Amino acid sequence: MKMFLKNKKALSTVVTTLIILVVSILLATVVTYYAINVTSTRVEEESLFVTKQHVWYDTSTNSSKAAFIIINTGGRDVVLDKITVRGQECSWSSVYYNTTTNSINDDLPWISGDPSSVTLDGTSYTLTQATKDITLKSGYTMIVYIVNPDSISVNDIGLSVGINIFSAQAQYYKECNVQAAS
Repeated sequence: MKMFLKNKKALSTVVTTLIILVVSILLATVVTYYAINVTSTRVEEESLFVTKQHVWYDTSTNSSKAAFIIINTGGRDVVLDKITVRGQECSWSSVYYNTTTNSINDDLPWISGDPSSVTLDGTSYTLTQATKDITLKSGYTMIVYIVNPDSISVNDIGLSVGINIFSAQAQYYKECNVQAAS
């Protein structure tokens, strides 16, 4: 009995160690939860919506064009690195585009010759020839025309071809039928 009375601090050492252990686990849990919360709410994702895609072939001039609209629905700006039609990369000198904040309801029309402008929903949009990678801000819409994408011929009219748009984070793929230009 004398021995138990002399060691009054033996039990308090164990309790102190348990308290320190529980507090350190709770602190680590709170720090981890905070870090996950901060990173998940601050991360903005890239998201592009590609619509109104067309590929035309004009038998009178033996030329082709591709056109589509890209809407940046994500929370971050996007750089378009490359565009391919039927797996063939389109040179930037053949790409014409316009960036706008307007929503576009009209379908994209065939434009003969080099596309310098297009009228959609009563608004005329001037198309600029690309020279390098194109930037699309968050919430903006881009009208894109491609002159003579590779490997489109008269024999492709009625067949499906794929259009790929590449960004730094992802690639976006759409299919459409090759149409005869009117």
